[in-house]
Amino acid sequence: MSYESVIVEIGDDFVAEITLNRPKNLNTFNYSLATDLTRALHELDSDPKVRVIIIKGAGKAFCAGIDVSDFFNKSVMEYRNWIDCMEHPLVEISRLNKPVIAQVHGVAAANGAGLVAAADLAVASESARLGLTAINVGLNCVGPVIPVTQSVGRKRALELLFYGDLIPAQEALSMGLVNKVVPDADLDKETRKWSVILAQKSPVALQIAKKAFYTAADLDYGKAFEYMNEAFARLCASEDAEEGIRAFKEKRSPIWKEK
Repeated sequence: MSYESVIVEIGDDFVAEITLNRPKNLNTFNYSLATDLTRALHELDSDPKVRVIIIKGAGKAFCAGIDVSDFFNKSVMEYRNWIDCMEHPLVEISRLNKPVIAQVHGVAAANGAGLVAAADLAVASESARLGLTAINVGLNCVGPVIPVTQSVGRKRALELLFYGDLIPAQEALSMGLVNKVVPDADLDKETRKWSVILAQKSPVALQIAKKAFYTAADLDYGKAFEYMNEAFARLCASEDAEEGIRAFKEKRSPIWKEK
């Protein structure tokens, strides 16, 4: 796999890392980064050596949003296509089979904050700051606010959208925008440790859980239960479910068959 704006590494522990690699531009989204990130996510999702995907940033920031150096002199149609490309990775994460964890340091602003929220899970360093900052330059973050709203709720999301403040990691944790905050020096180690624990779970159970979660989120209450019950029944009929129960009863580690 060859990319211009991201670096992909696959470990022998079933965990892959995608590093946003535009450090001189604070890993801001441009066409290259957006398309590379989308392609890398899909290629890792289909790779049997990968069960969990980490997204992180090179240099001093996770991602400072969208690169506006080519902002000017576009038609409405061109702006629409430009925006669709920038937001596409945020949408695609929910459609992947495998869980995605954002590893956040420095600044995660605008589309970068949206990427954190779109990830299934997120770990942030203590000094990290996150926010929907586009309002400060006469734009707005109405795309990124969609996953942010699903993480923090309507009123907190609107506060971030309207005021454009960068909030500290601990506040992002209390709002539900990230799952864990760890010391800066431990960010790599703790994110990897958490990812490896997740990669040891049944891949079948984990992937069914993710797909069912995002599908049920769009259903009404009763329909959500019907869908979840059907998903659980399919899981119960899998070889991994049988192996997991047998291993539990026999007090041994399971050997996942991934089917």
